[in-house]
Amino acid sequence: MKKQFNDSPDLICKEFQFRNQTLVIHFVNYQVKKDLLERDLLGTLTSAKRAWSVEDLQNKIPLASSTVERSLANISPALIHGSVSVYIEGESQVVLFALPNLERRALNRAETESLVFGPQISFTESLVTNMNVIRWRLDTDDLVVEKLIVGERIKSEVRLVYLKSLANEENVQTMRQRISDLKVDEVEDTSVLGQMIEDSSSTVFPQLITTELPDRFCNSISKGRVGVLVDKSPTTLIGPMSFFNFFESTEDLYMRWNMGTFIRFLRLFAMFLSIVLTPFYVAALTYHYEIIPSSLLISLGQSRATVPFPPVIEALLLEMLIEFLREAGARLPTKVGQTMGIVGGIVLGQAAVKAGFTSNILIIIIALSALASFTAPSYLMGSAIRIIRFPIIILAGAWGLIGIVFALSFLAIHLLKQHSLGRPYLAPLYPFEWKDFNDTIFRTTFQKNDRRPNYIMTKDRYRFDKQKSNKKNDVKRI
Repeated sequence: MKKQFNDSPDLICKEFQFRNQTLVIHFVNYQVKKDLLERDLLGTLTSAKRAWSVEDLQNKIPLASSTVERSLANISPALIHGSVSVYIEGESQVVLFALPNLERRALNRAETESLVFGPQISFTESLVTNMNVIRWRLDTDDLVVEKLIVGERIKSEVRLVYLKSLANEENVQTMRQRISDLKVDEVEDTSVLGQMIEDSSSTVFPQLITTELPDRFCNSISKGRVGVLVDKSPTTLIGPMSFFNFFESTEDLYMRWNMGTFIRFLRLFAMFLSIVLTPFYVAALTYHYEIIPSSLLISLGQSRATVPFPPVIEALLLEMLIEFLREAGARLPTKVGQTMGIVGGIVLGQAAVKAGFTSNILIIIIALSALASFTAPSYLMGSAIRIIRFPIIILAGAWGLIGIVFALSFLAIHLLKQHSLGRPYLAPLYPFEWKDFNDTIFRTTFQKNDRRPNYIMTKDRYRFDKQKSNKKNDVKRI
């Protein structure tokens, strides 16, 4: 056993004589609960009136979890995860008792996906805690949880979660097969696992949603999707997903349907604005002065009179400045980062205008584009939007509006080719399914939201009987 642990000082070996037999106990220091070890295990072992056997260890020790193992390869991982092994000299097997001393972070508010309405808790790094929250929210025996082990050198526990009566078996099998087929040393986090199993690794767009919100995870599971949890990771994976699902938030469900629809349209419009606003400025000032109103053209000419760079270089410099400020603000401590973002943006913006490196109007446009990209609830999707803005600016500087049209056409073709767990990425826009618009692009009243998304291919397409739900049984007023 010591050789298996490379003579680690953390491996504790206790050998003692009891009624003409030798008992040996192994455990990893700091990984077990010492009070349970001393009171329930050692106390019971030393207070027995006759010699112990393997059957007695399993039946008479007042601990719920006990297993019998013969292979050293299976005993070592159990000790690492907080088990205590009891070996009786002369036996060909040991008894393992699970006494893990788990360090768990308490349930806190979500940091990357903040909400105004609805539940505020987020997942933690403990798989036990996360599964406890999911079982609490999805209180049904229809919930299926499958255990998978990933990693050749450092093994990680992965849980596959879905509703048996809803989830499409093909989606479940695809997710299960992709995870099981992984041949890697280790899986560091859920987001890393998502990159390993997604349909296309060459695209900048995420195909599986990563979330730290239990309510969003459980809401997706109740719609027939498949979820994945990884031990020691505070985030989860959900699939299959549509491109438009990345602009949804569970907060939309907690608002009135008309407000939720407005906010979803606002996010989609902000995404489009973030992509085309700066390239349109570059194209207009480089090739298409005639589309600019005369009064605005005069002020543009005055603000750019001292700028030595062409519009495309000017725009790229400011976009890079915004990215520098965003990255610096994210890496610095919270209070310092907020100050750096605000003060740095104001000071550098004013200094750039007075030094003649850029114009006032471009600063406003860049700020609007940056703000619009941050409206996406998914951080990965917001980052993807910011990245694709750079090549579109370059094409706008090279060919004007023709370059923008070419870039948007290429982007549309690229999105049409993408899939999420084999399902179309642009659903319900392509293939066109009007009834699925309610669950993706806009929200209607709950009485009309009787269908689950068609592209997920759930076993049960309907949430409820629409005709019965619309019947009113109110008391008639006189």
